[in-house]
Amino acid sequence: MRTKTRNWRRTLAPCACCFAMLAAAPAWAASELSDAEITDAVVEQLFQDDAVAGYWVDVMAEDGVVTLEGTANNLLAKERAARIVRTIRGVRSVVNRIEVEAPMRTDDEIREDVNHALLFDRATESYEVDVAVDDQQVTLTGDVQSWQEKQLAGRVAKGVRGVKGLTNDIRIDHQTDRPDHEIRAEIEKALDWNVLVDDALIDVSVRDGEVTLTGTVGSASEKTEAKIDAWVAGVRDVEADRLKVARWARDEDLREGKYVARDDAEINKAIRRALRYDPRVDVDDVKVKVEDGVVTLNGKTDHVMAKRSAAQDARNTVGVWRVKNLIRVRASSPSDATIENRIERALARDPYVESYELTVRVENGEATLLGAVDSFFEKARADNIAAATYGVVDVNNNVRVDDPDEYVAYDPYIDGYVYIYDYDWHDYPDLTTTETDWEIREDIQDEMWWSPFVDEDEVTVTVDGGVATLTGTVDTWSERRAATENAYEGGAILVDNDLMVDYGPDYYND
Repeated sequence: MRTKTRNWRRTLAPCACCFAMLAAAPAWAASELSDAEITDAVVEQLFQDDAVAGYWVDVMAEDGVVTLEGTANNLLAKERAARIVRTIRGVRSVVNRIEVEAPMRTDDEIREDVNHALLFDRATESYEVDVAVDDQQVTLTGDVQSWQEKQLAGRVAKGVRGVKGLTNDIRIDHQTDRPDHEIRAEIEKALDWNVLVDDALIDVSVRDGEVTLTGTVGSASEKTEAKIDAWVAGVRDVEADRLKVARWARDEDLREGKYVARDDAEINKAIRRALRYDPRVDVDDVKVKVEDGVVTLNGKTDHVMAKRSAAQDARNTVGVWRVKNLIRVRASSPSDATIENRIERALARDPYVESYELTVRVENGEATLLGAVDSFFEKARADNIAAATYGVVDVNNNVRVDDPDEYVAYDPYIDGYVYIYDYDWHDYPDLTTTETDWEIREDIQDEMWWSPFVDEDEVTVTVDGGVATLTGTVDTWSERRAATENAYEGGAILVDNDLMVDYGPDYYND
């Protein structure tokens, strides 16, 4: 069972001499946190995550800047640790000094596996990328057409067991030069339509294709997301050192103009813009229809991850309330035996699931996974590996979780392009808990208090038999989703989210 360390914050009461100062200060000032408090929160969040061995990581915070030291057994875990820290209230930035102590493998073995990973991932198989390995340090070179493709190639390579570090020297082949004013306008649109960024205080300047972001955002995760948004076509570099992180920037008054009813036609354009920059999606394969903020995706694609990624791109668009994903996967598949072999090799080279004895069966391109793992994170990891394999048209994940102490939660700032709540097995967990309903409720409220994305005072939490029910009214759809994530992170077996949202179609809040 997890050990909780945060309930101390509910027992804190200001001394009498502080009341006058608190009354005169702005609302956000009372929520400023000490470095010791931030350190405790970071330690616990890392300890809870199944993908990060938090007990091997040392944490120090100074003026909201968190430094991580220690070890991780793979490169993905090191980077995940930093992403987790950025989602914690009060954190302004992260210095990641974690060392990767990957299992010993020869450079030739790693090079072969990275090449295979790039070749048999449907999204990267066409990239012209060369792989060099020296003392388990991977260097990628070659040419791709976008920054997003470069990042995806790097992520695929980092997912190979034994990789200690990666240098991504892939060049971006800019197809055309764009005027600075055109680049700036597109970045501002991307920020405006991204539900993960409150952009009211972000300024964008562009000079000779080099972008500078200045101003203020409300969390370190939003700063990272803003930098990603800035990499539109024609951009040669993005500088965001002067984009500050301050808790008061989460004030709802600053979001007033963003989360309003949006025209369906404009939502459609924004979704298609996002699809164009997703390296896993061919925008020409996807048909988008929007009606009262409800998005229906249709069309045909040739791999499962494209279908999943398209839905996630739509969800991250302002004004979207629901996504119906009717995209069909139609692949000119190799033989079932070939697909089985590719999935088995992909599972064997993955640093998270390689030690488990998982069985793969493929029939007409439909992959079935069998076996057992220790956590729901690993089950989801196996699912995504199969879904990204060239030739797979669907995944039936029958992997058993032997130690279901905690259910997997999804966080867009951490998990990015996958949305675990869509998976068929997510709503039917074989999960029990040793915590009482009262303990789960307290833990959920603590998760919300530490989150920079949820106003805890707007959410009422009840728990019955491990099932959490959320009621109240929140400001945004993204806040509603974040509350669900916090509930799972707090130990809920299942979450019934009955939260209403201040803006949007009336029928949604009936």
